[in-house]
Amino acid sequence: MFNMTGPIVSIVIPAYNHADYLAGAVESVLAQDFTATQLIIVDDGSTDNTPEVLAELQTTYGTERVYVIHQENAGQAKALEVGWATASGSILGYLSADDGLDPTAVSHSVQILETNPKAVAVYCNFRLIDPAGRTIRTIVAPDFDIGKLIGDVQCLPGPGAFFRRDAYLATGPWNPAYRQMPDYDFWLRLCIKGPFVHLDEALASFRVHEESQTYAAATPQQAAEPFTIIQRFFERQDLPDEVRGLETRSKANAHLLSAQLHFRAGRAGPGLLNTGLGLRHYPKLLIERRFYRLLLNAAFNRRAHQILWMLRSVIGRDRRA
Repeated sequence: MFNMTGPIVSIVIPAYNHADYLAGAVESVLAQDFTATQLIIVDDGSTDNTPEVLAELQTTYGTERVYVIHQENAGQAKALEVGWATASGSILGYLSADDGLDPTAVSHSVQILETNPKAVAVYCNFRLIDPAGRTIRTIVAPDFDIGKLIGDVQCLPGPGAFFRRDAYLATGPWNPAYRQMPDYDFWLRLCIKGPFVHLDEALASFRVHEESQTYAAATPQQAAEPFTIIQRFFERQDLPDEVRGLETRSKANAHLLSAQLHFRAGRAGPGLLNTGLGLRHYPKLLIERRFYRLLLNAAFNRRAHQILWMLRSVIGRDRRA
């Protein structure tokens, strides 16, 4: 399927009913200045015109450059597992079908991994973009810190992250039981294998829109995921003392994140319950700025983006008039 000498970076795009944005994601991978970039798209049983979009892309760029796997709908985690099992690269990554990469994302990430042989992953800053592709703001990711990733339940890597294949094989694939935070669960398990490196450049774009899982209202089961993930993580027997010492703080912040997801979905009762459980685990949350920032984010984040999209659409129409 794919034959190239030298190091290979394999990027998997799991595609499910994002036909409107898929071509942009695919073309951002094809535009990489790192020539040994392999692209695999897994169509996860899409019911829109995703198959037609992929067929057109294959006609334009060739089936070797745009390698497509079609499967019955099994969820994002399974789609990624299938894609990475097919991949040839010693470095792996993924890109959501509505996001994008800058042309130097792969080459800069490979350079970081080559100069940091103990690192298992690299992640960059990224831009939030609206449905039309206009930049909302740039997210500067925090530097890698076990205390932030585990203790504060922060998913440090976003779009544009890459990791070593051998570390992935030792960690295991994404857990298909999780629909809200499967990426966080994966990064949590991967960080036990070695450190991550923060690449302080904005080399990817994360699209914010009504169908985005990140901004959609979480179901009660999805809102419960943060604490479930953290609870199962601390059941492991191979955690170093440094990590084991974060358990109380981590569980408290997991409850707080669950509260945020419940509040966003309009469920005040479960939101208040999880807020209380978080404070009971770790009362010092009351004096931490992050506690209040998360609650404010739950109340205003999604609505604020909707207002911003509306204003930009109106401004755009006025400029074209």
